[in-house]
Amino acid sequence: MSSDAHAVLEANERFYAVFRERDVAGMDALWSRGDAVAVIHPGWPAVHGRDAVLETWRNILEGPGSPAITCANPRAHVAGELAFVICSECLPEGELVATNIFAREEGRWKLVHHQAGPAPPPEPMDEPGTVH
Repeated sequence: MSSDAHAVLEANERFYAVFRERDVAGMDALWSRGDAVAVIHPGWPAVHGRDAVLETWRNILEGPGSPAITCANPRAHVAGELAFVICSECLPEGELVATNIFAREEGRWKLVHHQAGPAPPPEPMDEPGTVH
């Protein structure tokens, strides 16, 4: 794994750590300082612009129903100064699939987009000895 991919996975893990900790200041620090950011929370319309995106996070993290969430199976893809991670978000009620897009700013990977939505149910496992 490249050092860039490793750094992107570390940034992705920091995102989920501040989410679990309900750390509004930490969430602010993870996002790009530019205005070209967006978020699509499950069941929400797209939100554009840094201030509006961070307001959604404040509402989620400071709200009484902020979910307990963990990240599973993250895979990083790096393309120059942009990178993305596709992963599963595990919640008590089920699983979501998420994409987190990062841009390199001043040598650090910063979030520019997060989108999460329902994951399809897992494929049924074949019985041992099944032939296709």
